Amino acid sequence: MSQMDGEGRPLFLQIAERIENDIMEEVLKEEEQVPSTNQFAVFYRINPATAAKGVNILVDQNILYKKRGIGMFVMTGAREQLLKKRKAEFYERYVVAMIQEAEKIGITLDQLVTMVAKGAK
Repeated sequence: MSQMDGEGRPLFLQIAERIENDIMEEVLKEEEQVPSTNQFAVFYRINPATAAKGVNILVDQNILYKKRGIGMFVMTGAREQLLKKRKAEFYERYVVAMIQEAEKIGITLDQLVTMVAKGAK
């Protein structure tokens, strides 16, 4: 059983998200080496296999790639790919939910746009 944070998310997902965030914030740049699974295992005090599971999620998504005998690296285009993914998730999680809730409580589209514009200032 893997360790989890307070939100109940498995640690391997937290590792994948941390790497994604580092790429998004350009802490990790494209073609740069990421910490090894052993480094993650030491940092989080977990089994290296758990750390590898988080890294492999990003390999499967073509965010990271392996240089044999050297380690894992950030794929060229990874940041742009993550931006697209995060924007789609943002739309689904927040915008769609906001529109549905607005419809339930009788807020018109114009009122909603006004509210969002006011909140963005």
